[in-house]
Amino acid sequence: MNVVELKNITKDYVQGELTVHALRGFDLTIGRGEFTAICGPSGSGKTTTLNIIGALDKPTSGSVSLEGQDLGALSRRALSLIRRDRVGFVFQAYNLMPVLTAYENAEIVLALQGKPLAERRQRVMSLLAQVGLEGMEHRRPDQLSGGQQQRVAIARAIASNPAVVLADEPTANVDSETADKLLGVMERLNQENGTTFVFSTHDPRVMERARRVVTMVDGQIDHDEIKSQT
Repeated sequence: MNVVELKNITKDYVQGELTVHALRGFDLTIGRGEFTAICGPSGSGKTTTLNIIGALDKPTSGSVSLEGQDLGALSRRALSLIRRDRVGFVFQAYNLMPVLTAYENAEIVLALQGKPLAERRQRVMSLLAQVGLEGMEHRRPDQLSGGQQQRVAIARAIASNPAVVLADEPTANVDSETADKLLGVMERLNQENGTTFVFSTHDPRVMERARRVVTMVDGQIDHDEIKSQT
């Protein structure tokens, strides 16, 4: 089953008398369990594509479906619930709540869903251990390194068992060694848990690890490579 289906997607932004054609009509499907990188130069439409998949933005034309559900037919409230329950987000700026601990940041989606306390604790402690933060659950973001903050963001993104995790330049603000470790964490979660990851990236390390690389140029898909598994 395809988790994501984009059909004939366009996205225009009007800036005064100028219209910017961010996306120019393309089709893209993401299957369950994929580990896919969307790459291309700045302005090629990578982040806009992720925002449309994640219901953070709407296309000018075309259709978007997530797990077979047409996002264009949903109310704002329903889209908010989709973002909360079915999509995980990892941003280059981490976007953690500074006053919350690592545990509380990772738990927040489950708390919003009203999950029982015991279930939340078991899930979050397991996730923090999976991403290598066991024993750091009581630290606030300013007590963690950049790489550790991004690990908290990854744990938060997958806490609700989303259909897809969208990672927008997740290695941009960390050094090479940390980037490799973060990619290893996400690769392991993909392989062991079957979590679907879609990256927007300039980073050749992400492209090297990805099993599928979609290259965008001027708002269109220029090349779509599925790597052979060895």
